[in-house]
Amino acid sequence: MLKASDIALGEDIQTVGTESVTALSDITADAFRDDPFNSWLFGGFGPMHRTFANLARHVYTPNGFCQILSEEGEGRAATMWLLPEDKADSPLTGMLQTYWGLLASGGFSALMRGKAAGEAMAKHHLKEPHAYLFTVGVGSAGRGRGLGRRLIQPVLDACDEKGTIAYLENSNPANQRFYASLGFERIELFHAASDSPPLEAMKRIAR
Repeated sequence: MLKASDIALGEDIQTVGTESVTALSDITADAFRDDPFNSWLFGGFGPMHRTFANLARHVYTPNGFCQILSEEGEGRAATMWLLPEDKADSPLTGMLQTYWGLLASGGFSALMRGKAAGEAMAKHHLKEPHAYLFTVGVGSAGRGRGLGRRLIQPVLDACDEKGTIAYLENSNPANQRFYASLGFERIELFHAASDSPPLEAMKRIAR
């Protein structure tokens, strides 16, 4: 079963924890600023940034596997994963802060969209043991130079060595070809609500 210790550190890539929540959320929110699904979900950059920060703080850095790729000391790209034995459990206070952040910065409608999105993702989530790529994001200063691939590939290489499936939900059709080039294949399209852009569930079998 894949563990964090099985994943080689790529050049200029650092595994990070709760000390890097701000950097993780800054990069991720910048990367998803114009994402169709997340624009629908959050309705603005503020709620999006706050929610990514809360999820990084309460779910992915304490429970998962997070990395940042830096250039000249500046974070350019970031990933948040849950590996097969990681649990996405968050303390009650963390979940309350996440939902309160949505309510406070996006209003009741953002809270309801967040609830619908969470329920839909849970319903369609892959049931087999897998490495879950929650987010990969490249900030505006690092785009177009293959930084996202550099971040993801060492994890996928370790998945291949350990025979581990990888899974993600693609929220932007423009990224479909990129994920396909890494070996991900569509399982299904699903909607969080009748008016939401689709999420594309994608699975990668170990090679």
